[in-house]
Amino acid sequence: MTKPLRLHEDRLFPADPGTRAIARELYGLVRDLPIVSPHGHTDPSWFSGNAPFTNATELLLAPDHYLYRMLYSQGIALDRLGVPDRKGLVSADPREAWRLFASHFHLFRGTPSSLWLSQVFTDIFEIDVRLEAATADLYFDRIGEALKTLAFRPRALFERFKIEAIATTEGPTDTLEHHHSIKKSGWKGRVLTAYRPDPVIDPEHVSFKEELARFGELTGQDVGTWQGYLEAHRVRRAAFAEAGATSTDHGHPSAMTADLSPSVAARLFEKVCSGDFTAHEAELFRAQMLTEMAQMSLEDGLVMQIHPGSFRNHNAWLFKSFGANKGADIPAQTEYVRALKPLLDRFGNEPELSIIVFTLDETSYSRELAPLAGHYPVLKLGPAWWFHDSPEGMRRYREQTTEAAGFYNTVGFNDDTRAFLSIPTRHDVARRIDAGFLARLVAEHRLELDEAAELAVDLAYYFPKRAYRL
Repeated sequence: MTKPLRLHEDRLFPADPGTRAIARELYGLVRDLPIVSPHGHTDPSWFSGNAPFTNATELLLAPDHYLYRMLYSQGIALDRLGVPDRKGLVSADPREAWRLFASHFHLFRGTPSSLWLSQVFTDIFEIDVRLEAATADLYFDRIGEALKTLAFRPRALFERFKIEAIATTEGPTDTLEHHHSIKKSGWKGRVLTAYRPDPVIDPEHVSFKEELARFGELTGQDVGTWQGYLEAHRVRRAAFAEAGATSTDHGHPSAMTADLSPSVAARLFEKVCSGDFTAHEAELFRAQMLTEMAQMSLEDGLVMQIHPGSFRNHNAWLFKSFGANKGADIPAQTEYVRALKPLLDRFGNEPELSIIVFTLDETSYSRELAPLAGHYPVLKLGPAWWFHDSPEGMRRYREQTTEAAGFYNTVGFNDDTRAFLSIPTRHDVARRIDAGFLARLVAEHRLELDEAAELAVDLAYYFPKRAYRL
């Protein structure tokens, strides 16, 4: 017998009845606000081509590392789940992959993935039975039939989700053709790009030399020289801004910054280009480039995002077989106070520069990040991100940062996902959690209700618009 799938209208609200009633009232103010998604990884080709999504596996399972990393941890091979290998080849039958996923959906009990997916199933596909082995085909068929309709084309979903703006993230050698195509199409949906230069900034990147050569070809600059290399970044940043970018994005292993003299920086650049460099020199070069990127952001107005602290591709065999972004990026301890000081010594008091700092290391919230953002005009705190993009993670973030940084040194919520259909659900979770947190402050007489109401709307909508200059 199939089991009903129900989502309680008070999910994630405080258990205390009085506080819950306040949370309901605050949530009612933000539930239907437009979505601003300024930091994400959806594919711009979805919106340029507006082709139909194919099936449940390719839409919901194969792109979502939150899902298949859990299944992989239980011994299920990625090639059985429809995940493409390094060559882009898929060996699994989509229906069989979905059946395998459905039969193991119990593994996600209590996780954010279960919460997100259950809301996708009920709100978007109107399915009212739980996903399990017995209902796998029902799900696969119903989702497949829906995806054949015009209402489930990418642009139609974009509009249905009330997305006001969404950012994709492209590398420095991306041609941005899909963004240009969207502009030329006349469609009114606002799809932005963001400049992610890591492949030509990280000497330890697997494709650094090839990407650097392509970087020079694309920009017409001599990237074998320090000044030519910096000018190439300016050229690409201008191209990204022309395609709609309002931000840059930097995913370095650490938050280390440096402020070397031009001559020392040039010699370091020559060394990393030669291939004969130490791990420390690679780290120093990345550190210098964060400061150079900050200088360029001061010049061109692009908001700078730094999200360090991920040990990328920790599973060497998986990386060799399937490539990057396959669920094997692991949070690492990250230090900010000393690491950011060279950059802040130079730019920390610049009113025209905006730097948003993320972390995967929750221990740094109250000790380092909140005090830094609560002092330096240039800094804002990114939201609870990735492994902490969860109800508990969001609550801890508010609890540990609000006293030192306040609300107004934060930037609202970022969904940071490749899973397109989960975007409205993720924003709904964040709005519910913030409503609950604000309700508690009201119940404890630390906020007036009208103040909480204004904050709820700011957190859900206005903060990300302001922070990302949208």
